[in-house]
Amino acid sequence: MASLMVVISTMMMCYGGEVASAQLSNAQCHEERRIGLNACKAVLVGRPPSAACCQRVRVTHVQCVCQVITPKLAAYIDLKRAIPLIQGCGRRVPRHFKCGSITTP
Repeated sequence: MASLMVVISTMMMCYGGEVASAQLSNAQCHEERRIGLNACKAVLVGRPPSAACCQRVRVTHVQCVCQVITPKLAAYIDLKRAIPLIQGCGRRVPRHFKCGSITTP
């Protein structure tokens, strides 16, 4: 389950784009992550993201994902795989973007 969270979290955390300025509740963020995990499970077994997964990548708030990315979890992220997947979903990946850093929107 942890490796699934890494793959899906990577897909959702690394994208650029608009992020709502309103703060979301913990319950709202939890729900966004749950829906994203369910939509993107196939990515874990090497399949390309589905249309539903890509939709989640485009609409999930980055702050909801970054709050659960620990340094230990981030160590499992393969950016050489994640970035093309995210870009394939139509999202821009900003250079030097890191969850939990001062560069996180």
